[in-house]
Amino acid sequence: MASVAGAATWNGQKAFAASPANIQAAIDASRVGAPINPMIFGGYMEPATTRVWAEMLTDRKFLSPIAEAPAAAPANPVTRRFAGEPFRPVGPAGTVEMDSAKAFVGTHSPRVKLAGSEPRGIQQSGLRLHKGKSYVGRVWLAGDPGAKITVRQVWGAGANESQTIAVGPLTSAYQKFPLKFTAPADSANARLEIVGTGSGTFHIGAASLMPADNMQGFHAGQIQAFRDAGFKMAKWPGGNFVSGYDFRDGLGDVDKRAPKAQLMWGGRAESNDVGLHEYVAFCRLLGAEPDLTINSGFGDANSAAEQVEYCNGSVKTRMGRLRAQNGSPEPFHIRYWTIGNEMYGPWQYGRMSLNQYWAKHNSIVEAMKKVDPTIKVVLSGATICERSIGGAEKKGNFFPSEWEPPIPERLPWELWGHEDWTGLLLTNCEGNVDFVSEHTYSYPRLAYDAQKQSFANVEDPLPTQARRTSNRVGEALEVWAKYVEKLPWLKEKNVKFIFDEWGCRHRQMGGAYQPPGMLTPLCYALFLNEVFRNSDMVEASCATGGLGTVLVDNTGEVTGFSAEGLVMKLLANHFAGALPVTVGGTSPQQAVPGTPWVDIPKVPIGSPTYPLDVTAALSSDRKKLIFSVVNPTEEKQELAPRVTGVKLRGPGKLFQIAPPSLTSANLPGQKPAVEIVEHPQTSFPETLQIPPVSIGVYEFEIESA
Repeated sequence: MASVAGAATWNGQKAFAASPANIQAAIDASRVGAPINPMIFGGYMEPATTRVWAEMLTDRKFLSPIAEAPAAAPANPVTRRFAGEPFRPVGPAGTVEMDSAKAFVGTHSPRVKLAGSEPRGIQQSGLRLHKGKSYVGRVWLAGDPGAKITVRQVWGAGANESQTIAVGPLTSAYQKFPLKFTAPADSANARLEIVGTGSGTFHIGAASLMPADNMQGFHAGQIQAFRDAGFKMAKWPGGNFVSGYDFRDGLGDVDKRAPKAQLMWGGRAESNDVGLHEYVAFCRLLGAEPDLTINSGFGDANSAAEQVEYCNGSVKTRMGRLRAQNGSPEPFHIRYWTIGNEMYGPWQYGRMSLNQYWAKHNSIVEAMKKVDPTIKVVLSGATICERSIGGAEKKGNFFPSEWEPPIPERLPWELWGHEDWTGLLLTNCEGNVDFVSEHTYSYPRLAYDAQKQSFANVEDPLPTQARRTSNRVGEALEVWAKYVEKLPWLKEKNVKFIFDEWGCRHRQMGGAYQPPGMLTPLCYALFLNEVFRNSDMVEASCATGGLGTVLVDNTGEVTGFSAEGLVMKLLANHFAGALPVTVGGTSPQQAVPGTPWVDIPKVPIGSPTYPLDVTAALSSDRKKLIFSVVNPTEEKQELAPRVTGVKLRGPGKLFQIAPPSLTSANLPGQKPAVEIVEHPQTSFPETLQIPPVSIGVYEFEIESA
């Protein structure tokens, strides 16, 4: 298939229409679409225990032995944003040994040999403290009667820059001792010491330290931020992690759940602090709908059925009784269940060929619905668009991996071919599908060249770069129309997409990387606008970075949102539950370079208001007209909106993100460069002045229909 506008892009030329002097938008409020599901504003959490969990200590249950030498810095420090360095011994070599015979949890626990008045034990540094804030925790200890134990929080080198708690007396059985400290100063490198003097030995079973204001174990500031931002769905456990996860490992006392190595992520420690009960608590704190992922990799139908019974069964059932014993007599009433994750991928644990996987999907769903027929299941498929862009990542070893062989076939793959996971799963799984998962990642600064069968770096205009994420929605919906032609039951049953992973990646050929600045926020805005326009086909979505958009300073305190987080907040607070209406115009969107059904649709998407993108809606109570305008250019634009179908009255409001430049970004602990600013509107204007690189939402009251 030939690249759209290929000749105009591969040689560095530009073949794009100039912006009209006055862009017109025709908003017809009499043509109303399906409500925009608030669950479109969601995020997902990859491992079991995520960055929103308030635990400050790394490897607090001692999955790894306590080593003398410091470990190398983590490759991705974001994964340990609130955590300290690994525990290290206090005392000479040989002071700390790992004891398997008296393990508190997991395979071993540290045993400390005492030597009179010399303090010996373990410590963890790199902890972050906020002045005036209290921290609470606990430590599980066992030991000889001659052991005298203290726990110290240290924030400086001075004699008065620490707090000490004496714990004990110890016995041969593990006991839990509470901890509480208050930080008199900020520190980005505090440490916690658990040390003893006296005679004999003592064991440390587990330790914990959290801010005292945590909300059921989660960061209070983050919970409040996500509430404010309107997040209404949380997928867990997401990503590749789930294929090796057993939900039963995350039940019971959090301190007595064995830590595990995250098999899919280099063996790093998973504390199992967040299990089903904690996940449900998180969703309830947010007011969000759970999207619970079932392990269809190493998992099986019986385990899936037990998980449904555990979550939704009455206390008269075996698993319901176990849930009640673990502190939740009332069922969780979880409705949305995603069956597996990217099961087409060679990287996935338990991966099997498509001609076998459809049978496994059916057996899992049938077992689950036998327990609770009311649940809604999400098929973990992949249209040829998702499979093709994944294949494009393997061309030229763009994403090197020893587990994924080179792909010799030309892309895109064929509809109904052996790589069309969604198409062939739907063909074989009728009756066992309520929604379909699609992952939609994009590369704003790359286009797939069908002739060269490779990504190519392109220097496109900003509107073209920004549209590459929403293009993934457009092509998925084009392919869906083909599925419906062959499988009419999809329309009869109203099967929709859930885009439960989406985002943009800024990798380029040759390993180059450019800081995204406002490009990612613009991509987010155009993606969400496209979802609004297709509200009848999209049930929910979870931005991959959605639950990572909260910014924190070097003491762990929330300071605000990233720019893309503000985009989600702006649009969620105005469009969740709204009724989209038709937007016309006289300036069609331009074709974006790339290859149809790899990285672009066959027909350009977006509102006919190029280079602007406009969506409009009635509020859920039909008392307001709302419309958003995205300007993905570095020039001011003019827009002339015309509204029919309703009569507007009085002044209105504009809520706008319009930063100083394309490179603007919000950084942790710094004054935000990107903000949502409210501007009063005296009346509905004939012409709108749209700032460069901006996302705005206008609201006007409706006088009558």
